[in-house]
Amino acid sequence: MSHFHVELRPGAYADSVALLQVSRSVQGIDGVLAAQVAMATPLNVDVLTQMGFAVPERATPNDMVVAVHLRDPARLDAAITGVDNALRDAGRRSEGATEVAAPRTTAAALRRDPGALTVVSVPGPHAMVEAMDAVESGSDVMIFSDNVPLDHEVALKRAAAERGVLVMGPDCGTAVVDGIGLGFANVVSPGPVGIVAASGTGCQQMLALLDHAGVGVSSALGVGGRDLSSTVRGLATREALRRLDADPGVELIVLISKPPAADVADEIADVAAGLATPVEFALLGPGRPDLTAAAEAVLRRLDREVPDWPAERPAGARDPGRGARLHGLFVGGTLKSEAALIAAETLGADHGHTFVDFGDDAYTAGRAHPMIDPTLRLEHLRRAAADPETAVILLDVVLGHGAEDDPASLLAPAVAASDRPVVVAVVGTATDPQHRDRQVRALVEAGAEVHLSDAGATRRAIELLGERA
Repeated sequence: MSHFHVELRPGAYADSVALLQVSRSVQGIDGVLAAQVAMATPLNVDVLTQMGFAVPERATPNDMVVAVHLRDPARLDAAITGVDNALRDAGRRSEGATEVAAPRTTAAALRRDPGALTVVSVPGPHAMVEAMDAVESGSDVMIFSDNVPLDHEVALKRAAAERGVLVMGPDCGTAVVDGIGLGFANVVSPGPVGIVAASGTGCQQMLALLDHAGVGVSSALGVGGRDLSSTVRGLATREALRRLDADPGVELIVLISKPPAADVADEIADVAAGLATPVEFALLGPGRPDLTAAAEAVLRRLDREVPDWPAERPAGARDPGRGARLHGLFVGGTLKSEAALIAAETLGADHGHTFVDFGDDAYTAGRAHPMIDPTLRLEHLRRAAADPETAVILLDVVLGHGAEDDPASLLAPAVAASDRPVVVAVVGTATDPQHRDRQVRALVEAGAEVHLSDAGATRRAIELLGERA
């Protein structure tokens, strides 16, 4: 008989990426059916409960929870030894990094290397301390952290504006600075386009489409998904536009954002009109072009040919059955927003279709981003595939440095297990470390239809819904 084991370790802590590695290490131990080692945040407790673990009610986010599902309870000692060994190894790696990074504060490090770009990746509520150190030192800063309070973001960006410093983020997952990719950046060639993006995966979609069309990008400056909100008011976007306008290698600037505040978009349009470099707007919203249409507009402004965007179909077609719902399960917030906008414009009022962004702050508190840890989305994918109301499933797979090494290998079994059509947007370039073509091939062999364009994938999913919509 199988055995579920749960134990709390009060006060123990490791970051989400280290805990993901520990979980995967323990899952490979003989006799372990499933394992999750995580901080006991409400989200993680909910996930563990759905997996069948009984987490004690006294658990708090300051506790580490070790949950192991064993084929035989006699394997428990070996599994716990595996957990301890994996945690110890993770700790050793952290100690090694500390030995290399001798300065104990951001300000101390910047005194050794003035003007260096600072990357902040600490729990969101604590990011402001490190980021403000960088700003006050005159250093540009990329804040990878999510869950940063909005008032912290405003304070940081106001301080940065006074000093002519660029704050990228918070929740800035992608940037290309001086030809170097940061975060989840794709591998692209240098070229005439400069990007300002209040959107990580929107930036990656533009990088992937332009790369497929043979157009390079010199810089991609992420400014955080809230920068064009009515509260932040484009503080970082203004500085990023100024930087790219001053770059003689940039012939055309592309500004990408999730749906912005209308008055802020108008203010930024006025700023853009005063620049010497032309600006192409790719601002999502009702009645506005999708990102693929925006990429095509960029190509036409550069007098480049618009190619056919790749789409690969499996050998056999799946029947949507009697279901009537489209389930969109995304790791990219902008890709999710784009799909939801296209569906709303095409299908009209809500008919029970769902679009979920597993990279949203609500799903990443105490967990690694789903581009690193796909556990949560895989669980929802299995549920959607088993739901008789499901007609079509829509997914994204976002490649690039920092993302999961081989996302298709984890996703393909769940795709193959679904008897409903699955349409996937694989956002990446041919030279990304995950080898885009290999990822596409694995998903198609599992039965998915794969597109490079998220908008193209969404319209195909809607087409498969047919009269059920």
